[in-house]
This record gives sequence, structure tokens and C-alpha cells, in this order.
Amino acid sequence: MHEIDSFSYQCGIMDCFNEMVKAGLKPMALAHPFKTPQEREVYIPFVKQITKQYGNYYYLDNDPLITDLFAASLNLSTYNIIFYRDENIIEKYKALKIKKEKAIANNDYQEIRENIAYEFGHLLGYPETHIQQYINNNNEKEEY
Repeated sequence: MHEIDSFSYQCGIMDCFNEMVKAGLKPMALAHPFKTPQEREVYIPFVKQITKQYGNYYYLDNDPLITDLFAASLNLSTYNIIFYRDENIIEKYKALKIKKEKAIANNDYQEIRENIAYEFGHLLGYPETHIQQYINNNNEKEEY
């Protein structure tokens, strides 16, 4: 079997997610998280090309939203690229991050954390049943 280098693999994932966003299967999609901004920066020329090709946009997220949807360590202290087609979607994502911050500051996060995970899952285009499965199977939830 032909070996696929890491750069090409990541570009393939980004291409696939952009096609899904364009087709309306996902309101937004996340690239695999990067450990440093420099690591992410290498992909920006490809990101610009692929988003233009599909008519999508991208957002560089330096503080990804951590929810019970995914293991906390997957996105904690990482740098991400979010692909989207509708400006309203990225604004909902930013508002969700603020909602979480305010809930933590007001000591209300425990009461709404599952709701935040569901809202995030909906932005990613996941069906309700899959969101619940992701939450139930996540054994590495963020601690507060």
C-alpha cells in the first residue's frame, strides 16, 4: 500500500469536510486540531484554496470550545480551523463559547453543560441520537 504523508492526509480531510459543508450536510466542520499556531499556519494556503473552491469560509480558532461532546484533551490548548458556509453559523459558535464562559463565571455551567454540548453538536450537523451517544461515551469530560 502507498504511504500517505501527514500533510496530504490533513488536506484530504479538509477537502472532504468542505464538500460536506458545501452540500449542506454539516453547517460547520472542524479540521483536526493543531498543537501550535505554527503547525496550523502551514495549511493556510491550502485552506484558502479549498474554501474558495467550495464557496465556503474559514475561521482560525485559537481557543476551541470544549464540551462533553468530545474528550477534553482532543481540543484543550490546541488551534483549530473551522469551515462554514453561512456567517450566521460562525456567529452562533462564537456566541456558544461566550455562553459557556458566562455560565462558568456564574457557577451555572453544570446545569447547562449538556445543552451546550447539544448546541455544539447541532452546529456540526450531528443528529440528536449521535450527540447523546458522543456525550455518553465520553469518559474524559472537562472538570470544573
